[in-house]
Amino acid sequence: MSPLIQKIPKQLPATPLFDQVGGVVDLRCLKPAQLPQLAYELRLSLLYSVGQTGGHLGAGLGVVELTIALHYLLNTPNDKLIWDVGHQSYPHKMLTGRKEAMLTMRQVGGLAPFPKRSESVFDAFGVGHASTSISALLGMVLASANAGSHAHHVAVIGDGALTGGMAFEALNHMAHCQANALIIVNDNDMAIDENLGGLATFLDDQHGHGGPDQWFTALGFTYRGPIDGHDLPVLLQTIKQLLAISGPKLLHIHTLKGKGYGPAELDPVGYHALGKIDPVNALTPKKRPTYAQVFGKWACSQAAADERLMAITPAMAGGSGLEFFAKQFTSRFFDVAIAEQHALTLAAGMACEGAKPVIAIYSTFLQRGYDQLIHDIALQELDILLAIDRAGVVGEDGATHTGAYDLAFLRCLPNMVVMTPSSATEAQAMLEFGFSYNGPASVRYPRGEAFSGLPSQGLIPCQIEMGRGNLLHEAHHDKAVALLNFGALLAQTAQVAEDLGATLVDMRFVKPIDETLLEQLLATHIGFVTIEDHSRIGGAGSAVGEWLVQQKTNVRLLSLGHYDEALPHGSRDEVLQYTGLSGANMHHTIAAWIEELLAE
Repeated sequence: MSPLIQKIPKQLPATPLFDQVGGVVDLRCLKPAQLPQLAYELRLSLLYSVGQTGGHLGAGLGVVELTIALHYLLNTPNDKLIWDVGHQSYPHKMLTGRKEAMLTMRQVGGLAPFPKRSESVFDAFGVGHASTSISALLGMVLASANAGSHAHHVAVIGDGALTGGMAFEALNHMAHCQANALIIVNDNDMAIDENLGGLATFLDDQHGHGGPDQWFTALGFTYRGPIDGHDLPVLLQTIKQLLAISGPKLLHIHTLKGKGYGPAELDPVGYHALGKIDPVNALTPKKRPTYAQVFGKWACSQAAADERLMAITPAMAGGSGLEFFAKQFTSRFFDVAIAEQHALTLAAGMACEGAKPVIAIYSTFLQRGYDQLIHDIALQELDILLAIDRAGVVGEDGATHTGAYDLAFLRCLPNMVVMTPSSATEAQAMLEFGFSYNGPASVRYPRGEAFSGLPSQGLIPCQIEMGRGNLLHEAHHDKAVALLNFGALLAQTAQVAEDLGATLVDMRFVKPIDETLLEQLLATHIGFVTIEDHSRIGGAGSAVGEWLVQQKTNVRLLSLGHYDEALPHGSRDEVLQYTGLSGANMHHTIAAWIEELLAE
């Protein structure tokens, strides 16, 4: 048995066996008896690389043996291997020719944090969101069979991702098709936080009693398990047997998230992901609260004052800031697991009975419940507040987690109020306003520390009125332009406005937009510039543009936001710079645009 690793290596560790494995061809040349040592060395190398770059750790540590077994037995990339979500894909990348590039992970131009088709032929399907693997796998199986291929097809899905309804839809269809594929359920009792719900209880019961899963068997699957997902000889034998059987197959394995690294085994939630090892900065406390913490504090305060408040989150309690709420108001807290569609319609049902649901959800995951948002909430004008975290650029997690589209898909919905706070104070005030509003309302804010506000705003309590922006500074000359800020880029926008002698407006609302203020500015400005941490298409800039067209005016519009492309991964500052939203980039773009206006 390999020793338990207690510290993350700060220097490149000695991995003599792993050094011989440049890819899957080298892996398959090893003897089965060498594989446990390879697993130990791969863990050491994984800990070192993630310590240098930051990134997802616990899930990858838990599937080291499984990853080795699958690539040892399968003829990848001809055989297709899909990882659900992709948090656990780092060992897969390291065994498929990318271990030398691991120190570029999550950096601009470096390896993506999730499987990505354009990165490697071994990444059969791009992921980042949960519960997609079985549907994608079945699509590949059916298309391959139609083309006469006899390749193996395997999907690895965790017990957390298995809670998503899409996974059950795919299981149902796969059983109907009797597709020749293998699904491996990696059961570690965890999603990002602890996995909750009836399915988790059921899987735990199967692990405890060791009996066959009659439900999967009844569907038409050949079922094996549960087995120890860290026992390489048993894994190799069982997977090899299942690959020889035709039809739909399901293997239930039990693993430990964070396996092999002592601190992660004791705290799998805390070690789901890791920041870069930086002892100096690690001891420096954050100066400002995060937007998630602002939300969490507000939710507790509001729940104490109003028993109607019921908080819902789809497996994002920790990230959304609801940890303390869950402890203080247990009977009014609902973690529904990875089930965004259910979360939204659950809230709709609560609202029908007089409750005031607050849904804490990431922007990129709200997309997954869009029909429910339209059909079950907006069309019925139900009294629900959406607290939308991770709006805009999220940084290293890349395009699959960027909240680039919420303003566009929210503002087109009837009865929906859309607010964009620029600071911690505004975020709290807008949450209070949205909670008191009778109907569907949303507050969208970014990941990370909350801006404390401009000095000129002082300590005056923030007052929010429906559809009203905040004119912070007005330029008084006949060639003035107005910078219309929507959301979290106010600090950068304010500096640009000062440098260029422009009017500065914190618009606050995307819907309803402040037409009164815009009309006031229209008479004294030659141009408007909209600034948003969102796609340039369909968002706040589009809203202002639509309004300007109706006014039949000569006032020009420049809309700044994300380019019409999938944004790269990198730090938040790097990605903002890439898409033209850093202070320096905005200054350059707006100054050049003003010169063009004046030259006309």
